Amino acid sequence: MKRTIRDADVAGKRVLLRADLNVPLKDGDVADDTRIRAVLPTITYLRDRGAMVAVCSHLGRPSGPDPTYSLTPVARRLADLLGCTVPLMPDCVGEPVLRAVKAMNREDVILLENTRFHPEEEANDTAFAKALAAGFDVFVNDAFGAAHRAHASTEGVAHLLPAYAGFLLEKELAVLGRLLAKPERPFLAIVGGAKVSSKIGVLRALAERVDVLAVGGGMGSTFLAANGTQVGRSLREADREGEARAIAAALAKRGGELVLPVDVVVAPSADAAGAASARTVGVDAIPADLMVVDVGPRTLEHYQRAIAKAKTILWNGPVGVFEVPRFAAGTRRVAELLARANATTVVGGGESVQAVEELGLTDRMTHVSTGGGASLELIEGKTLPGVAAIPDL
Repeated sequence: MKRTIRDADVAGKRVLLRADLNVPLKDGDVADDTRIRAVLPTITYLRDRGAMVAVCSHLGRPSGPDPTYSLTPVARRLADLLGCTVPLMPDCVGEPVLRAVKAMNREDVILLENTRFHPEEEANDTAFAKALAAGFDVFVNDAFGAAHRAHASTEGVAHLLPAYAGFLLEKELAVLGRLLAKPERPFLAIVGGAKVSSKIGVLRALAERVDVLAVGGGMGSTFLAANGTQVGRSLREADREGEARAIAAALAKRGGELVLPVDVVVAPSADAAGAASARTVGVDAIPADLMVVDVGPRTLEHYQRAIAKAKTILWNGPVGVFEVPRFAAGTRRVAELLARANATTVVGGGESVQAVEELGLTDRMTHVSTGGGASLELIEGKTLPGVAAIPDL
C-alpha cells in the first residue's frame, strides 16, 4: 500500500502536484473536463489543510514550446471548477516560476505550463527533475493516466521530494487491484479496439483470470481469422493469429469461455462514406470486398447474456468503429448493458470511457478509469514507474 496525502503534513507547505490534465481541446476551450474534475478532491484536500499547490501536467505531444498545446484553456477551466484564480505560469521550470512559487500564500493554486515543452521531461532527465522540484516541499502524484511513464514529472521528482499518492491514484490502484486479486465471479472481460498487437499482454493476463472473455472490434477479426473465418478486407493482423489461438487455448484450459462475434456489420470502408452501404451479415458470410465495422445484433445478445450472469465486468475498447456514428451502435449498446448490470463494472480507459461519458452513464458504473495505457499495464502485471517511486506505508 502506497502512502497517500492523508499521511502527509502539508500545512504551510509548497506542494508540487502532478495531475493528468491531458484533455481534449476544441476551439480554444476544454472539450471534456473529466480528467480535471478527477483531480479536484486532491486539490481541495491540500488547500483545506493550508498547502500551496502548483499543478503540473503534460498536454499532447508537442516538439518543443507550441501555443497549440498550451495549458491556457485548462487553467481557465480549473479556475472555474475551483472557484478561485489559477494563474498559468509561462513555463514549468526557471526563475520566473521559482519566484512565483516562493510568493504563494496558503490555499493558492497555480498551474505550470506543459511539461512536454521540454524534451528532458520524457527523457526523465535528472537536471530537469531537479529544476521542476525546486522550491517545493512535497510531491503528490495524482496522474494515474501517466503513471506508466518514467518521466521527470512522474518518476524523477518522486526521488527528490517526499512523495505521496493523491486520491485519484489511490482509488485507481485500489479498484484495479481488487479486480485482479479477488474478483467476484463469474468475471467477464470485454476487450475491443483495433489491434491484438496493442493488447497482447493484457489478453494473455486476462485469459489466466477471467471466466468469460468477449473480443470485439478490429481485433475480433484477427481472432475470427485465426479460426479459419474469411474476414474480407477487415483490419486483420495475420502475424498475430497464432497469439490469438494461444490465448483461446489458455482460456479453454482453465474452463473459460471465449465469446467471438457471430454476426457483424460490414461496409466498403470504415469511414462515414461507407455508412450508407453498411449491412449486417453472419461471420460465415463476410463478403470478400467488405470489412467488419461493428458487431451485429446476435453478437450483442451473446454479450447481454454474459453480462447478465457476470458479477465482475472489465470493459476496455470499442467493439466497432466508434468514431463513425453508424458504426457505434455496438459500443453504445455495451455501455447501456453495463449500466444496468448487477455487477462490479470497471471501464478501463480509451474510447470505452468516451462512450460511457457521451451517454451520460459514468455514474452508473462502479469505476471509470482515467488511465487507458496505465490501466492496461497494471492489468498485464507490469510495474508502473510513477507508482513504484512512491514509498510504501
